[in-house]
Amino acid sequence: MPKVAVYNVEGDNVGELELSDTIFGQAVNQTVMHEVVVMQLANRRRGTHQTKTRSDVRGGGRKPWRQKGTGRARHGTIRSPIWRGGGIVFGPHPRDYSYSVPKKVRRLALKSALSAKLEAGQILVLDELRIDEPKTREMVRILNNLKAGEGALVVTADKSFGVQRSLRNIPGVKSLESAHLNVLDILDHPTLVITKDAVAQVEEVLSR
Repeated sequence: MPKVAVYNVEGDNVGELELSDTIFGQAVNQTVMHEVVVMQLANRRRGTHQTKTRSDVRGGGRKPWRQKGTGRARHGTIRSPIWRGGGIVFGPHPRDYSYSVPKKVRRLALKSALSAKLEAGQILVLDELRIDEPKTREMVRILNNLKAGEGALVVTADKSFGVQRSLRNIPGVKSLESAHLNVLDILDHPTLVITKDAVAQVEEVLSR
């Protein structure tokens, strides 16, 4: 079983934690991770883009000139797509881009992402993270003690109001509950800072 050091908020090593080999010791599957990341990005798309076809553009009710005798091309409306200001042909319209991949694929991708982070030495385990009163300065101090650098993903077992409020003004840093841990956020942040309780919850869910 892989082992990682456990730190406190002062950055001191206070022990070791054995991680599940079936979750943090998986062979990294780049293909599956890419598939899940593409799915997550597609699901984030709002799909509210809209263009007007010739039937939506205002005006053009009368024929611009008679059919024959003018020497000009035949036209029935100034809102034809070949006219400036006319409708758009095959333009985008509101649609839903979301789709899903099988649960087993999502779980395999999450295990691969966690294994890749561990393999790269980018996982920091905290024994406890508790901030009663939101203070950005205190959270910056903790991250500096851990040498987490910029762009850390902080994962807690439960929703922590103090932690979330303290982190939200730090550029590049994001806070998540363990239940919302996902492949895109793991890969998008250089360092994963996770509490012992959150590790236990992740292992419990992914080992089912």
